[in-house]
Amino acid sequence: MKFITLNTHSLIEENYETKLHHFVDVIAKEKPHVFALQEVNQSIDKRIVDKNNCYGYVDDFEVNIKIREDNHALNVSKMLSEIGLKYEWTFVPIKLGYDKYEEGLAIFSMSPIKEIKQFYVSDITDYTNWKSRKMLGIKTVDYEDTWFFSAHFGWWDDEDEPFVRQWDTANSIIKDIVGNDTCFIMGDFNSPAKIRNQGYDYVKKSGWNDTWEMAEFKDSGLTVGHVIDGWHDRINDESDKALGMRLDYVWCNKEIKVLSNRVIFNGNNYNVVSDHYGVIVEIECY
Repeated sequence: MKFITLNTHSLIEENYETKLHHFVDVIAKEKPHVFALQEVNQSIDKRIVDKNNCYGYVDDFEVNIKIREDNHALNVSKMLSEIGLKYEWTFVPIKLGYDKYEEGLAIFSMSPIKEIKQFYVSDITDYTNWKSRKMLGIKTVDYEDTWFFSAHFGWWDDEDEPFVRQWDTANSIIKDIVGNDTCFIMGDFNSPAKIRNQGYDYVKKSGWNDTWEMAEFKDSGLTVGHVIDGWHDRINDESDKALGMRLDYVWCNKEIKVLSNRVIFNGNNYNVVSDHYGVIVEIECY
């Protein structure tokens, strides 16, 4: 079983169309069973499209989600469909970004989606506040005892929305949803792995396993190669500025056999398509 996670930056990226094609080409080559995306954007002034024509879109009927014609996940799904790859996908918008985008999360699955869950992890739930945060999760037909979540957390030291509070909320809700099932959380945790006694260690101490640590084969794991938005005033270590940080993870609530955990879309393992690199994980089927 293979997973990919990527903070896409999507419509904000320069040369967006070129990078979109690169991304879809890699999905077509690697064929992950599930891939999770963060910072999935759509323009607030674009036309709303018929969900029945969204190339495998599955709705969360608890909320009235509008898919707009330039939605990044829609673009991905359309291109995959055009080359004969069938993925089901779902999307949840969370907040307004840059005053012109609706930003959210998406998950794609080769197996039909059986169940969808989405919930706030932030205390702030104002759609116009950029600090609003959610998680999006799916259960699929082929892996009915497994949950897959896409996540994008805030920073450890944020005065309004500290990481600890967001993670405690997420962990509590996920435990109620998942029960004894296996669960994977994929995404941007905004918590560098090398900084002790902050977000990374806090997640581990709460019982979650880093697939990078469990992997039989792994690389450096660095998923940010330069200073990005949100980190300009948080990085003092010149080595971090020069070498990058590991911010993006695939966590599992159980100890499993992980065959590999590699950085992807970093210029060495496929072209760069975002301000983050991605992570590709392969596990032994269980």
